[in-house]
Amino acid sequence: MKNKFNLHSFKIINEIEKSLIEVDNTGLEELVQQILLGQRIFIAGLGRTGLIMRCFAMRLMHLGFNVNIVGDVTSPSLNEKDLLLIGSGSGETSSLVSISSIAKKIGAKIILFTINRSSSLGQLASLKLCIPGVSPKLKNNNKHKSVQPMGSLFEQSLFLTLETLILILMEKKKINSELMYNNHSNLE
Repeated sequence: MKNKFNLHSFKIINEIEKSLIEVDNTGLEELVQQILLGQRIFIAGLGRTGLIMRCFAMRLMHLGFNVNIVGDVTSPSLNEKDLLLIGSGSGETSSLVSISSIAKKIGAKIILFTINRSSSLGQLASLKLCIPGVSPKLKNNNKHKSVQPMGSLFEQSLFLTLETLILILMEKKKINSELMYNNHSNLE
């Protein structure tokens, strides 16, 4: 069993490493600047990608940003000064396309984390950050293959990309983990 675990875990780590090396990070500095402007941030995603986007929202909150999860009952209305950050491997999730269409009409800035730059969501986004991965929803998937099921490679690479963004934001705001902990939930 141990040998199987090591064999599979090393394959996964290798896949993630290859994916992260190829992350299109040309828009990361622009995204960091947008976040630092202090507008409200709205986060959207579904399934496992949505859970990873929620993890990012939590860390942004720990950094003191005004963050809302689209669809939560306490999420306020969006306006033209807000950022909408969406995670979607395929870029074709119909409910996210609908949300983005509304946000675009309002004039909010839409930032997309995706595999598929030319997707429906990609056409609506102001900024696209492409993360190599695999999605069963994409007919002509990119050159990446994975031993993992479905969208796992994208989801893991997205998580690590967002964690890296948090480190960059921590440096820019001169905030360490100890200061962030002051915003950690105390109703656990």
